[in-house]
Amino acid sequence: MTDPGSVTALLAEVRAGRKDAAEDVLPLIYAELHRIAERHMRGERANHTLQATSLVHDAFLKLINQTRVEWQDRAHFLAVASQAMRRLLVDHARARLAARRGAGAPVLPMTDSVTLAADHSVPIEDLLALDDALDELAALDARQARVVELRYFGGLEIEEAAEALSISPATLKRDWAMARAWLHRRLAGAS
Repeated sequence: MTDPGSVTALLAEVRAGRKDAAEDVLPLIYAELHRIAERHMRGERANHTLQATSLVHDAFLKLINQTRVEWQDRAHFLAVASQAMRRLLVDHARARLAARRGAGAPVLPMTDSVTLAADHSVPIEDLLALDDALDELAALDARQARVVELRYFGGLEIEEAAEALSISPATLKRDWAMARAWLHRRLAGAS
């Protein structure tokens, strides 16, 4: 792992407008970004047209060109990168589903068997339903939704996610338990 301070300093330089700072920061966090991308890709089908490497590059380019974001530190950047990767995969899944079933076709209902699987292997329709449920959760409790994004989609450990959100690990564990219970009820149709 690289020195978090050097990454934070480079992110500040990117924000300040130094063009080559983005080229300097990528090698320092690439391995961590790739690890997050691989976790996101684990549940995808084997012949997925996106690969972890392209997901890293797409997310990095999307984030590094942000002018409105104040990168607090390395953990903040990685947390937002994980969210960007999730969005890219969901957008890709929506486009694929629309192409397969025809644009405007109704979304298939969720089955009772869909839960937050440890191996992240959920069908495309269920991934989209999970994304929709996560958006609903964000409207009710934004922090709980961020916890799910960081833990489930980003694969961050309790301590890493707590650091990214600037909360204690105990608070994160409570939010994680509450969010999982809410999502389970919502995905099972008991909202």
